[in-house]
Amino acid sequence: MYSADMYSAEMNTKPKNILKVSSVQSDHGTNYGFSAGVYALRAVTLAMISALLLLLTAASPAQAQTETVLYNFAGGRDGVDPESNLISDGTNIFGTTLDGGMGYGTVFELSPNGSGGWNETILHRFTGKGDGEYPTNNLIFDAAGNLYGAAGGGTHGYGVVFKLSPMGGSWKETTAFTFSGAPGPPNGIVMDAAGNIYGTAGVTSEQGLYVNSGSVFELVPARHGFTLQVIYSDSGKQAVTSPGLTMDAAGNIFAVVASKVVELSPSGGSWTSTVLYPITGAAGYVSTPVLDQAGNVYGTTESLGTNGHGKVYKLTYGKNGKWALNNLYSFCRPDKCYDLNGYQPLGQLLLDAAGNIYGTTTSGGEYNNGTVFELAAPVGKGSYAEKILWNFNGTDGANPFAGLIADSAGNLYGTTAAGGPSGNGVVFELTP
Repeated sequence: MYSADMYSAEMNTKPKNILKVSSVQSDHGTNYGFSAGVYALRAVTLAMISALLLLLTAASPAQAQTETVLYNFAGGRDGVDPESNLISDGTNIFGTTLDGGMGYGTVFELSPNGSGGWNETILHRFTGKGDGEYPTNNLIFDAAGNLYGAAGGGTHGYGVVFKLSPMGGSWKETTAFTFSGAPGPPNGIVMDAAGNIYGTAGVTSEQGLYVNSGSVFELVPARHGFTLQVIYSDSGKQAVTSPGLTMDAAGNIFAVVASKVVELSPSGGSWTSTVLYPITGAAGYVSTPVLDQAGNVYGTTESLGTNGHGKVYKLTYGKNGKWALNNLYSFCRPDKCYDLNGYQPLGQLLLDAAGNIYGTTTSGGEYNNGTVFELAAPVGKGSYAEKILWNFNGTDGANPFAGLIADSAGNLYGTTAAGGPSGNGVVFELTP
């Protein structure tokens, strides 16, 4: 059973009840029946989903799990290419697509229709103008039930933080903050109890632009919108900034900025920074760091590792007052290591109470469409052992960019950026 404290420190509400639904056909595409258990803690809520119908299942005899496509993005106006985690208010499910809509991405909602199914509503289709474009990261809720997220573009081309407010039976989109230069473009964001928004900025990874600096910013509520403060910035030759950050219960922030894993601690109105681990070499894309209950930090890199095709690392605070690096697992391409275990891990990791680690690789596996993997916690002084839980074959999804969520029964859920019957990405469930 998963410990809520161990998903990440980005969550903010209490666990909700299980929801039971069946299938529905809407004008935006087909969604397949499932039951959802929703955990929401700190700034990113977790939508938990359990399948009732095994539709579009592609189970391999060699795999002990079964995978079910819960929602197939039809493309066009209902969105294309989901790359961020889902969130929930306890009843409805929300997410973003990178593309589709009017060609610049969407924010969507899935709601129970009262007849045992789900209806999809597009809350906003980005226009590529002042409202932003191409959202890739998570949404968050504030205490009043408004949705916030980050996107590129905007009036000055450096990105925006947008806000969606429920207005009767619809939602109103406004631009909460427009970046006019550095530290944009913004990546993933979180919100503290006072309504301050924090995020990372400085890398537009989707367009392949890796700049030589990165920042952590704070948006402080003001009379008319928000005021911007840069609370940390750095630069480096192989500068890569993670898609998001994690905040622990004490308000400390963990992020990857300019190829350094850093901790930012509030101190008398300012922030004190500590470099936990300098990532040397061409790391490529890096994941949002996550914490376990003991305060250890975990993450992935797209490349690096023993074989150069990605790794899972752990940072532990020692009695000597220093952080120690432990490379838990290195991935490898089949043409180099002759295995089918997947490579290029991009999504943030999921930890369970027993210390097992779950994640996705965007490439590799039996069909070279990516995998879901587990790193089983070692016994004694042993090593983590990788187990492939699922190989995506294209029909059941392909190329998962986002991380995983889980319910109390141990079912895993996520999205793939491509694949599915329409080729535009899916939401999937993996059942042990």
